[in-house]
Amino acid sequence: MKKLLLVDGNAVLHRAYHALPDWRNRNGEATAGVYGFLSMLLGAIEQLKPSHLAIVFDTPAPTFRHNMYVGYQSNREKDRQISEDIWGQVEKLKIVFEKLGVPVYTLPGFEADDVIGTLSLQVSNSKNQTDTIIITGDKDLMQLVDEHTFLFMPQRGLSDNVLVDEAKVIEKLGVHPNQVIDFKALVGDSSDNYPGVTGIGPKTAIHLLAEYDSFENVYKQITNNQDLITNQIPKSQIMKLMQGYEGGRLSKELATIRRDAPITFNVENCTLPIKQKFTDVFRELNYRSLASRSSGVKEEKNKNQVGLFDL
Repeated sequence: MKKLLLVDGNAVLHRAYHALPDWRNRNGEATAGVYGFLSMLLGAIEQLKPSHLAIVFDTPAPTFRHNMYVGYQSNREKDRQISEDIWGQVEKLKIVFEKLGVPVYTLPGFEADDVIGTLSLQVSNSKNQTDTIIITGDKDLMQLVDEHTFLFMPQRGLSDNVLVDEAKVIEKLGVHPNQVIDFKALVGDSSDNYPGVTGIGPKTAIHLLAEYDSFENVYKQITNNQDLITNQIPKSQIMKLMQGYEGGRLSKELATIRRDAPITFNVENCTLPIKQKFTDVFRELNYRSLASRSSGVKEEKNKNQVGLFDL
C-alpha cells in the first residue's frame, strides 16, 4: 500500500503559531508558525513514513457556508494581528513547499476540509491502493475516517500525536464516523459558531443516535410515534428537539464536508521529496535543528547567516 500524508495546513499552522513564542523577523513578520509547522510535519514523516505528501490550505475568501449562514465562524480571528500573522505565514509556507516540490491545494469558495474530503475520496476510489492519513486538529474531519482513511491528531504541544481510526472516533465522540455530522447537527459547534439543537448536549445526542442512527431518524420517530414521549424520550427533550429542528437541520448542512469540490488529484504527483531536499531547504531557512533531524548529522547554526524569512 502507498501512504499519502494529507496536511490540513491552516489547522496545523494555528496550533504551531499558538504553541511557540512570538518569533518575528526584522520586518516584524511572524515566523514561529512556519518553524512549528515544519517541525510537526517532519515529526509526522519520521513516525508515519509516508510515500506521498500534499498540503491543503484555506483561502481568505468567504465560502459557501458563509453564504448559507451569516454567523458561520463569525467568532474566529477577531484579533487583526493574529489574522495577519496567520495569512502571512501561509504565504511563507507556500514558498517553502514550492522549493520542496510538494503540491499545495487551495480552492476559493471551499474550505480546506472540503478539498481534503474530495481528494481523499478520489484516492479511495482510485486503483492506486493508497491509505490516506490526514494531519489535523479538527474533529470535523472524523467524518472522513474509514478503513483506508485515518487522522493524525495532536494531543498536546507539537510532538504528542495520536492516529485516529474508526474505533478511536467512537472512543472520542461516542458515535461512528458516519454519524459525526448527525452528532454535530444535534449539539452544534462553538468553534464554527453554529447552533445545533438548543438544549441537547453530547450525552443526549449520543443516546439518541445509538437508538435511532441519524438526525433524520430521530425526528421521524418523534413525529410518527407518540409513545416515545412517555416510554423512551422525556417530554422535555421532545420539546427541545421540536423547537430546535431548524437549527439542527442547518447545522448538519454546515457540518457536512463536501466531497465533490471541483478539483482533481493524482497521487502520483505527490511523491515525498528525498531527505536531502528537506535538508537543503531547512538550511536555506536557517533552521539548523530541522536540517540536523532530516540529515541525521548535527549542524551548527551560523548566527551570521541570514535565513529565507529572517529579513
